[in-house]
Amino acid sequence: MAGLTSSGPNVDVSLLYDVNGLARHAPAAVDRGVALVSAYGIPLALVLLFLWCWHGMRRADEVTAAESFAALVWAPLAAALALLLNVPVRSLVARPRPFVAHDGLDVLAPHTGPGDFSFVSGHATLAMALGVGLFLANRRLGLVGIGLALAEGFCRVYLGVHYPTDVIGGFALGTAVVLLLAPLAMALLTPLVRVVARSPRAGRLVRARRLAVPRPVDLAQPQTPPPACLPHESDLAA
Repeated sequence: MAGLTSSGPNVDVSLLYDVNGLARHAPAAVDRGVALVSAYGIPLALVLLFLWCWHGMRRADEVTAAESFAALVWAPLAAALALLLNVPVRSLVARPRPFVAHDGLDVLAPHTGPGDFSFVSGHATLAMALGVGLFLANRRLGLVGIGLALAEGFCRVYLGVHYPTDVIGGFALGTAVVLLLAPLAMALLTPLVRVVARSPRAGRLVRARRLAVPRPVDLAQPQTPPPACLPHESDLAA
């Protein structure tokens, strides 16, 4: 625990002052924008990524759709579990917020006070867990989600409420929970998703309903008239 005392490692504190010091030279509107992006913008962007991924995977084949949907379900569950694990970690480490131990920081985000511990960052934990979970469902969108999580970590340091190592710890916790428990979670969730996919109504959550496409008619081939158009035997006898 020595490396997480109130004084903090030198490189940790140096990076804190460097990143948070950017706020001193930025307009107040930029500071407010960073605070809004951290609190609302990045979480909303992650939600939109999940919806986009869900919309796209519903058009995939049955196996791919089931696996992707199970991964999308696992991501928020893993994020919630990571936040629960964050509670005892914070109490065990008991690292004060950086503005409690260091002077001259611009604190630009709401905080509860000296009793609110810093390690690990809950925002970084949540964002990275969602980003890595999205990566399991869709690699391309997952990379975007991980990029948003990195941006969230930068914002927390910029706002003066976390050390860089708080953010790195949050990234590690969120990633570890998602990846280490993913095999068990997917083994449990995928069969359930397949059952849901077979349901006439709930199955639309997993796969989009596909309309039957009429078979094309080859006009070059002679067409057999329908039975109703064939001459009756009585007509031939006449």
